[in-house]
Amino acid sequence: MTEPITTPLRPMPGDWRRALAVVAHPDDLEYGCSAAIAVWTDAGREVAYAIATRGEAGIDTLPPAECGPLREREQRASAAVVGVREVEFLGHRDGVIEYGTALRRDIAAAIRRHRPELVLTMNHQESWGGPVRNTPDHLAVGRATLDAVADAGNRWIFPELTDRGLEPWNGVRRVAVAGSDHPTHAVDTTDGLERAVRSLLEHRTCLEALTDQDPEEYARASLLPSARATGERFGGRPAVAFEVSDR
Repeated sequence: MTEPITTPLRPMPGDWRRALAVVAHPDDLEYGCSAAIAVWTDAGREVAYAIATRGEAGIDTLPPAECGPLREREQRASAAVVGVREVEFLGHRDGVIEYGTALRRDIAAAIRRHRPELVLTMNHQESWGGPVRNTPDHLAVGRATLDAVADAGNRWIFPELTDRGLEPWNGVRRVAVAGSDHPTHAVDTTDGLERAVRSLLEHRTCLEALTDQDPEEYARASLLPSARATGERFGGRPAVAFEVSDR
């Protein structure tokens, strides 16, 4: 059941040093999460990105062979704005990601490589809390990430990863889901919002294809009202919300 909008959000637990964010497409993290990531990297925490696709099917006017490398470059530049140095692309096809063992294995491998204590992903429910339906890619990657957290710690699931030198990792303490319609925690993003705007602006090719609006106006309109609305449940300061579960 969706929580009432008045339910206060708790501060995000801070007992971690490394996080891995696992999403479907370039720019998924820039619609909110990057503001929190900027705050975390400022505090000395390490955040890495694992992105299932290169976003090659995301721009109608660009063929995939041209679009994929372009969006990959823009994503790396975007991550750098908020202090993220490690960005990897898992090579799944944009728009037709399939939930299954191949996806779970690739995400489990990324978890073993980066050895995070916190794993972030996106909403894996059928909708965004209303009539707007979620996409199959988000559903598949979100669900697979939840499963891969356990897979990463079990040496008998995907033993080929151990053969490749990726030892099991049972160190994930929490999973945080952004875009959930029943969030539990939030991060004060007062000091991260401006960089989040700049981070989203690095996806200029995609922004220009999506809207006729000035890119900076669009970026601010996409990020600031949501941060303020979340802040109403979090002491009045701009924030990004997550549904956090312990492991």
